Amino acid sequence: MKSKPGVKYSGNLKKHWSWSLGLSFTLFLLAAAVFWIDHKAGFVVLAFTVVYLGIVLVLYLRFRSRILNSLLEFASSYEQTEGEMLRQIEIPVTMVDMEGRVIWMNEAFSTLTERPEKFSRNINVIFPELAAELLPVSGPDKDIQLLYKERDYVARIQRVSLTNLIQETELLEEVVSDAGSFFYMIYLIDETELNQLRQENHDQKNAVALAYIDNYEEALDGIDEVHSSLMNVLVDREINKYFSTFDCLARKLEKDKYLIVMNQKSLDRLTDDHFSILEEVKTVNIGNDVGMTISIGVGMGGSYQQNHDFARSAIEMALGRGGDQAVVNRESQMTFYGGKSQRNEKNTRVKARVKAQAMREIMESKERVLTMGHQITDMDSLGAAVGIFRAAKTLGKPAYIVIGENTGSVDWWIDALRSSKEYEEDIFISHEQAIEMTNMNTAVVVVDTARTTMVECGEILSMTNTVVVLDHHRQTTEQITGAALSYIEPSASSACEMVAEVLQYFEEDVRLRGLEADCMYAGIIIDTNNFVAKTGARTFEAAAYLRRAGADATRVRKALRDDMDSYKARAEAVRHAEAFMGCYMISILPAGNLATPNVTAAQAANELLNINGVKASFVVTEYDSRVFISARAIDEVNVQLVMEHLGGGGHMTIAGAQLTGVSCEEAVEEIRRTLTQMTEAGEI
Repeated sequence: MKSKPGVKYSGNLKKHWSWSLGLSFTLFLLAAAVFWIDHKAGFVVLAFTVVYLGIVLVLYLRFRSRILNSLLEFASSYEQTEGEMLRQIEIPVTMVDMEGRVIWMNEAFSTLTERPEKFSRNINVIFPELAAELLPVSGPDKDIQLLYKERDYVARIQRVSLTNLIQETELLEEVVSDAGSFFYMIYLIDETELNQLRQENHDQKNAVALAYIDNYEEALDGIDEVHSSLMNVLVDREINKYFSTFDCLARKLEKDKYLIVMNQKSLDRLTDDHFSILEEVKTVNIGNDVGMTISIGVGMGGSYQQNHDFARSAIEMALGRGGDQAVVNRESQMTFYGGKSQRNEKNTRVKARVKAQAMREIMESKERVLTMGHQITDMDSLGAAVGIFRAAKTLGKPAYIVIGENTGSVDWWIDALRSSKEYEEDIFISHEQAIEMTNMNTAVVVVDTARTTMVECGEILSMTNTVVVLDHHRQTTEQITGAALSYIEPSASSACEMVAEVLQYFEEDVRLRGLEADCMYAGIIIDTNNFVAKTGARTFEAAAYLRRAGADATRVRKALRDDMDSYKARAEAVRHAEAFMGCYMISILPAGNLATPNVTAAQAANELLNINGVKASFVVTEYDSRVFISARAIDEVNVQLVMEHLGGGGHMTIAGAQLTGVSCEEAVEEIRRTLTQMTEAGEI
């Protein structure tokens, strides 16, 4: 049975009474001293001391209860005064027990909630967010955001222990306590105005955008001067009208370039609109054969100068990904919009000539040249590397191709190059050999990829200050930085096409060997699916150059033939393909004993496009402890955007991704989920 709690003196009051009684005993010492001097006087002092001590004890015992009652009355009066002050304070305050039941509330809380001060139901009746399980059992105070009567509040919950409350008093102490007892004080702080100021501050942050017309010259080609002027006026009006609608200031810098100044609020509205100007510009037509497309780069997150730099990076990324899209760069965190149309091929070769001359100067200034493609080398990567190898040899530079252990479907070509008497035995080197050779006098040429995590041997990129990048894929946020020369051309069909163009302007006496021309020609054949996908006039011109250099179409076709297992696996993938959303074909290719199931999966994806009504195909297979996804389309769906959601990339019509830690079935479900989300969001 628990004893009843009682009180006794404590703190400063206890010290007062203790010292009073203690000092009384010093009179006995005085009496002893006087007694030693004179006996009669000592007896007098002793008698006085006894009488004094007796009176003190009588008074202490008699008035002890009265003093305690007075202290309790004072404490009660103080508590009432404090409670009245707390009741009238302007901040809404309530007290609840451990279960969340309201014990007390002040006038402000009662007025706000329109509940009587004697309201005794659970607090979550008023505020559903304040459930009993969210109240802090231990630890620091807790803040919970509330929305009540269209105003923003912060409920600051303070846990108060009854044991600590009693122990903190200086006059009384608890004789028997219950350590498990506590209650909560809840203060409601109105943050509506503060949040409005925060939102206003957020909305007024500055942002800078650059807008470039991608194909200005091509769109006006073949139009007379009068119609060209009209076209300019219409496009200019469309752009200014669009951005002014969103409270942006647009100014024309050049005939095909605009500078736009905006704030965060305007940018948020533009992103919600998904930059519909990308589609509106295409509708401007006065008889031109080619519709105009626009690329937009937005920078924000810093000063005006920093935002302008961010915008330049964003527009470069947009153009590097093929144009016809908007890129928002928030301090190097990029978000992409649009990019649904295929970039038109430019007929001019000025860029290729400039890049070829720059590459030649770089190679001439270095002792050796190392070239490499991406991991799991394919035909396009190998063919482009072989072309760079021949360019370096033409300049008399030692040249090597970096190849890993897993070379995918190009083993036959590598063996053919190694066994040929026209080449040194060390034409191909391993990663270890490449690391030993690389120094500041080495030029490293990366082909068919611009992603640091995809290159064959990423370690050597930081071992030299001369890196050249040639790639035909659309850029992503992950790319090789600090390259001495970067040639990114998303409109090119393949890296072999780009290298073939570079070789024509590199040196007059560049002479490709027959096997080298075959490699490059095969790379174009594979990436264009026999000149069907991503094929332009320059693709055929590059192929013609390679044919003149000795490429044999029959020899290439025989080298690219499949074995029976690959053919059966491809047929099996096509047979078991399932339609999703009525226009997407998804299938799983059984890896079995295939040497390169990822290549066969790509071939199966191409086959599925031959089915009527199919907009895009996705074939999944497992290879090298990873799940490979091959995505293909003709012109209606941008599969690059789909693959980017899965961590991959590529082109609008040819893309892929690699997943780890998942099965093929889980990858298929992820594809379905991504297609559903992107369709609902209007991205595809």
